[in-house]
Amino acid sequence: MKTRILGRNGPKISAIGLGCMVMSGDYGPAAEAESIATIHRALDIGVNFLDTADVYGEGGNERIVGKALCGRRDQAVLATKFGNIVKADGSRGLNGRPDYVPQACDASLKRLGVEAIDLYYLHRPDPNVPIEETYGAMARLVAQGKVRHLGLSEVAAESLRKCHAIHPVAALQSEYSLFTRDHEAGPIPTCKELGITFVPYAPLGRALLADAVSGRDNLVDGDKRHQFPRFNAGNLERNRVLMEPLRQAAERAGCTVSQVALAWLLSRGDSIVPIPGTRRQSHLESNAAAADVRLSPADLVHLDKAFAPGTAAGERMDTSRLARAGR
Repeated sequence: MKTRILGRNGPKISAIGLGCMVMSGDYGPAAEAESIATIHRALDIGVNFLDTADVYGEGGNERIVGKALCGRRDQAVLATKFGNIVKADGSRGLNGRPDYVPQACDASLKRLGVEAIDLYYLHRPDPNVPIEETYGAMARLVAQGKVRHLGLSEVAAESLRKCHAIHPVAALQSEYSLFTRDHEAGPIPTCKELGITFVPYAPLGRALLADAVSGRDNLVDGDKRHQFPRFNAGNLERNRVLMEPLRQAAERAGCTVSQVALAWLLSRGDSIVPIPGTRRQSHLESNAAAADVRLSPADLVHLDKAFAPGTAAGERMDTSRLARAGR
């Protein structure tokens, strides 16, 4: 597996990581044993950059990752996130209070069963707390040895600069794919300038760019993609039509459409490290192989035009999620 550097001076991480969120059943039923086996397979083939969060499965995802890393901790660069919370009524909220930061970190350390977290992200900024105050509390975790590197998720370039002035930001995680190119205008150029790794989540458009969702009937009850506008009736059909240039590029490159989508992301710069999520070993292996796919200059230009910003039908998130995504 090809590697890239986390931030300016961080550890080597696999050019394609593993998003673990789906191992908690967000996109349909998941089995713990299958998930652990997939994480083990990831480490076997050199996919060492693992991503989880305390809110995934309300802590259950971190426990799964922790079990998988038992006896293999030194093989992984482990990232988790805090700041998204589940309220007593089941609704989502945000908590970026400085006094909450060490509490959240200690809870994650316990669930993961590790002494230190390699990369600790603020999952979403709390609009009621200046981001500098939250980030300052995160920086104290580094001084205490509980965290090795700091990251942010879904923040604007201005917030990125404010935090970087307090303590180096190693990574910014935000949604980025052929279908979602919002961050090309601000955060991504800022990351390149400051030496920050940009970590695209949902790099396959929540399986749309893997050509794996032919209709809403593919989504079982409880699949959270029912809540995303791009999967609504009408939008899904229009987005399926957009896939044709991707299929053509895959045929020319002799690979899958998902590998083309990931290879396009990797071509955007050496600081880009996508984290496609899966609980299946076969999908993991296919995604990892995308690091070796080389698209022709003509295909890269064609894809860039075919999936110009704003091409996808429907917003990337519903209104409530968009309200929590950066400031």
